[in-house]
Amino acid sequence: MSDAAETNQQGAGRAEQLPDDERRKLLRKRRVSASRSARRLLGRPVAQRTLRDRLALLEGAADVYDLDQPADMYGDGVVEALEDKVAGLLGKEAAAFFPTGTMAQQVALRCWAGRTGNPAVALHALAHPEVHERNAFSQVSGLRPVRITSEPRQPTADEVRGLDEPVGTLMLELPLRDAGFVLPSWEELTEVAEAAREREAVVHFDGARLWESTVHFERPLDEIADLADSVYVSFYKSLDGYGGAAVAGPRPLVDEMKAWRHRYGGTVFQQFPTALSALVGLERELPRLPDYVRHARVVAGALREGFAAAGVPWTRVHPEVPHTNEFQLWLPYDADDVAEAAVRHAEETRTLLFSRPWAAPGPGLAVTEIDVRAAGLTWTADDIRTAVAEFVRRLKEQVRG
Repeated sequence: MSDAAETNQQGAGRAEQLPDDERRKLLRKRRVSASRSARRLLGRPVAQRTLRDRLALLEGAADVYDLDQPADMYGDGVVEALEDKVAGLLGKEAAAFFPTGTMAQQVALRCWAGRTGNPAVALHALAHPEVHERNAFSQVSGLRPVRITSEPRQPTADEVRGLDEPVGTLMLELPLRDAGFVLPSWEELTEVAEAAREREAVVHFDGARLWESTVHFERPLDEIADLADSVYVSFYKSLDGYGGAAVAGPRPLVDEMKAWRHRYGGTVFQQFPTALSALVGLERELPRLPDYVRHARVVAGALREGFAAAGVPWTRVHPEVPHTNEFQLWLPYDADDVAEAAVRHAEETRTLLFSRPWAAPGPGLAVTEIDVRAAGLTWTADDIRTAVAEFVRRLKEQVRG
């Protein structure tokens, strides 16, 4: 064991005596530190990278945009170039850039509400606006969420047809993160969109991670986006950008969104670092995403095999065959014990198998998200199984106390 790992282990022992909140804060710091020093990892979350790492993203910006052009002012220049690029990729007439996805979708949906005359938005109970935005739809934009289902799966066409009140817009999160990054089949998605239009509702895709859906659907991005009237995409969740989002759709809708963007305070004086990082991501990361998705399926299978060989009573990889390069892993142990063992494994071996936090969905259960990126492509199935065995040994030690 290295001196640093021994010091961390001693600190972990002292941390057990701290209140739960303080202990978890310390664990998060240790996980971030382990991520930064890891020699091997499946994927390093953007939030765990240093400022130097993030600034290096723009070193190749001249390859995607003429840096001798004037800097943008209030949405022109490089921001307009990014909007045109996104509209072309998604096969839409136009696109509007926004500093945040929360703002982007509120603006898009309130514009649709004005056009349909109905502020009701049908969406999943686990959709991002319902779980992570502090009721922004109703509190800020006068929209009224109508929950289709709370089941951890995509909504069905029959559920849309069976809604007991009119809705102006159907919003589908693709993939649905909080259900395990799940996608419908192509046939199911087509039927759900048709069901919405039978009810005279427009279809909006919350496509924060739509970029990596092409492998599952076996369709190009523009064909997927063609099922929706408008599509929101993020630039940092999959593409490693500094932030930002866009909504693509009919030009009259986009023109109106830009007016509301101004009213919401989203027409920022200069956005060139974010816009350039998005263009770099579209150039570099977008073509790699299919490889990440395919390798995530290798990783998922090796995780199941590794935990079974290590004698873990049961393990759940969800979805069993990942729909994207991200998926959930469930284990039958206390989440705090699993989190401590995962960090200790990373500190002692400099192999980071689990870069994200562990949650406790119930007593004696732990769940985390696995994200396979470029670094993960070097892992073979044997590498995964070996790392799992090392982790489980530490987990059993942690459980025994």
